[in-house]
Amino acid sequence: MRITEKAEKLERRRQRVRQRVFGTPARPRLSVFRSKSHIYAQIIDDTRGHTLATASTLDPELKKAAQSKNPIDAAKEVGKLIASRAKAAKVGLVVFDRGGRLYHGRIKALAEASRESGLQF
Repeated sequence: MRITEKAEKLERRRQRVRQRVFGTPARPRLSVFRSKSHIYAQIIDDTRGHTLATASTLDPELKKAAQSKNPIDAAKEVGKLIASRAKAAKVGLVVFDRGGRLYHGRIKALAEASRESGLQF
C-alpha cells in the first residue's frame, strides 16, 4: 500500500468520524491528534469555533517527563493534563473525537486517563 493511499484512507475515516461528532457549548469535542512522536489534545466548542483547553507532549509542563517515558505513559500524562485544564475551563462533559485513528494504544491511554481524572464521555 502506498503512503498516499494510507493518508487518503485516514482522511476518509477522519471525515466520517467528524460527520457524527460535533462539539456544543454544553458538551464540547475532545479532539486527539497523534503524530509519530507526539500526541495533542484539544477541547473545542464547534458552534463558536473556540478552543477551550489544550495539552500535548510538547507542553512545557510535560516536555521533560514525556521524553523520558514511553509513548503510552506520555499519552496518559497528556490525558490527565487535559482533564485538569478542562476542569479549570468548567467543562465536565465532552464528546470524544479520535481523529480517524483506532481506539487503541496511545489514543486509548489518553482517553482512559482523562476519564479517570474526571472528564465524562
